[in-house]
Amino acid sequence: MTTVQKTGRDTSHWLSSYYFLRAGISVGWVAAAFTIGKAMPPAAAALLVAYPAWDAVANVIDARRSGGLAANPSQALNAATSTVVAVGVAVALGSGMHAVLAVFGVWAILSGLLQLATGVRRWQEGAQWAMVLSGAQSALAGGHFIFQANGASTPGITDIAPYAAFGAAYFLVSAVWLTVAQARKATTERTA
Repeated sequence: MTTVQKTGRDTSHWLSSYYFLRAGISVGWVAAAFTIGKAMPPAAAALLVAYPAWDAVANVIDARRSGGLAANPSQALNAATSTVVAVGVAVALGSGMHAVLAVFGVWAILSGLLQLATGVRRWQEGAQWAMVLSGAQSALAGGHFIFQANGASTPGITDIAPYAAFGAAYFLVSAVWLTVAQARKATTERTA
C-alpha cells in the first residue's frame, strides 16, 4: 500500500468518525431541546449557548486533524464565528427569544456558507455533496430564522431544533456514505 493510499484512507476514516460524532451530538441536542429544553427555560438557555459553542469546538478539532487551522481557513473562520455567536446568544437571551432567533439566523447563514466552502474544498474526500447541501440549506434556514425573529409569535428552542435535526441527518448521511465507500474500497483492494 502506498503512502498516498494510506493517507487517503486515514482521512476518509477520520471524516466518517467525525461525522458520526457530529450526528450523534446533534441528535442528543435535539432530544434535549424537545424534552428538558422545552420544559425548563434555564436548560433551554444552556442548550442554545451550547449549540454554537460545540460547533466552534468541532470545527477546531476537525481543522487540526485535517492539517491545522491555517490550512483550513473556512473552518477557522467558522470556529471563530461560532464562538462569537455562542457569546451573542448568551447576551441575546437577556432580550428574549426573538433576539436569540435573529442571532441564530445570522449564524446559520454564515456557518452554512463556510460549511459549503469546506465541503467544496474537500470534494475529493467523498460524501461532501451532503455537506455542500447542508451548508446551502443552513444559509436558507438562517434567512427563515431572521424572518421568524421579526414575527409576532414568540419563538422557542423547538423552532431551532429542526435545524439541528437536519444537520444531524446530513452528518449521518456523509458518515454512512464514507463508511460504505471505505468498505467497498477495502474489498476491491483485497480481491485485486
